[in-house]
Amino acid sequence: MGRSLLFLLTVLGLVAGAAPAAAAPDRDRVRPLARAHAHNDYEHTRPLFDALAQGFTSVEADIYLVGGELLVAHDPEDLDPSRTLRSLYLDPLRERVLRNHGVCPGFRDFQLLIDIKTEGEATYAALDELLRSPRYAFLWTRYAFGRVWHGPVTAVVSGNRPRATMEAQRTRFAFYDGRIADASDLGPGSDARLTPLVSDNWTKLFSWTGAGPMPADERAGLRSIVRTAHRAGQRVRFWATPDVLGPERDAVWRELVAADVDHINTDDLEGLAAFLR
Repeated sequence: MGRSLLFLLTVLGLVAGAAPAAAAPDRDRVRPLARAHAHNDYEHTRPLFDALAQGFTSVEADIYLVGGELLVAHDPEDLDPSRTLRSLYLDPLRERVLRNHGVCPGFRDFQLLIDIKTEGEATYAALDELLRSPRYAFLWTRYAFGRVWHGPVTAVVSGNRPRATMEAQRTRFAFYDGRIADASDLGPGSDARLTPLVSDNWTKLFSWTGAGPMPADERAGLRSIVRTAHRAGQRVRFWATPDVLGPERDAVWRELVAADVDHINTDDLEGLAAFLR
């Protein structure tokens, strides 16, 4: 079987580990919220599922490589051998895609942002092996043959990500989270086939945190960032935006929506869902 045919069969879920399930499609029809990103999603009572129940279309998981296994936690002292990337995210996503032919009904491109906390090269190697395994390979948007092939889930790697290694891969099952402040990541000098997402710390780029009107120069800067990214086919996300219930948070969220920022970062799932609806 030729490589191209094998690749296409994998995309369609017709190779080992990707056979369609017999279960009926999920009837829960929560309206997907394209901008909703669950920061530190694994800290919720039901990782992944609480976000999906609110219509979130992007979730974030921090990973540590421990004894050959990818464990999910925010800090090393919170590591639990039972809380793996596989059990908390990959297996539930696999089951949902096979049952519903997608993660969120009516929304094509669910994002799994994976933040590497341990040494980049070794952790990414373990992650890459897991993503491309026959059990999960059909899930992912991937880069191959010089182009991007869309799947139900796009895995994006943040944190200690090994750019040179990822850039050199001829077939890649994950993408690189660039930095807005890095000219090689944002805009015309970048390649959205590697870096479809650019993120940065809000407080490093803006002084305004929601009190009073946003300064005109900062509003213009925000909108310039988004325009530059979108022209290059990239999405935009900020972390460290205000996330305490109140008028300041709402003011920042309104500016993010007005600027067409793609992902709004929060730990308050219900709060952001209510705001976006």
